[in-house]
Order: sequence, then C-alpha cells, then structure tokens
Amino acid sequence: MENSSHPIRDVTFAEDASTVHTGTTPRAMATLRNLAMGVLRTLGADNIAKTTRAIRDESERALPILGIINNMDTRGT
Repeated sequence: MENSSHPIRDVTFAEDASTVHTGTTPRAMATLRNLAMGVLRTLGADNIAKTTRAIRDESERALPILGIINNMDTRGT
C-alpha cells in the first residue's frame, strides 16, 4: 500500500530509480527521505521539490537546517 509521501519520495528523491536493493538499506533510505521531508515541512517548506532544488543549487543553505553555523574565525592565521 502506497502512502502520501511516496509520490514526493519518488519524484523528488528518485526513490524508484534507486539501485539500493539489499537488506534493510531500502527501508533506511526511505526513512531518511521521510526525515528530510519532515524537517523541511517543519521549517515551513510548502514545495519540497522546489526547496530541495534550492538546497542543491546553494548547498550552504543546508548548514543552518542541520544546525551547523559557519562562523570561521580567521584571525591569527
């Protein structure tokens, strides 16, 4: 039975085209994709595909989502 997240996982994350087929890896990957969608929705993303493309094109956008802040102090180097 397909759920409402599958079309997003398949189209946006190309889940059906994945070459990962052994053991529990496919389920783990689906879980990670669901986690990514949940985080983006929690942060207010209405369009997951558009948001993931924006992150892909400007990867520095991912750092704040992951709780990583790049405050490199270059003084003294």
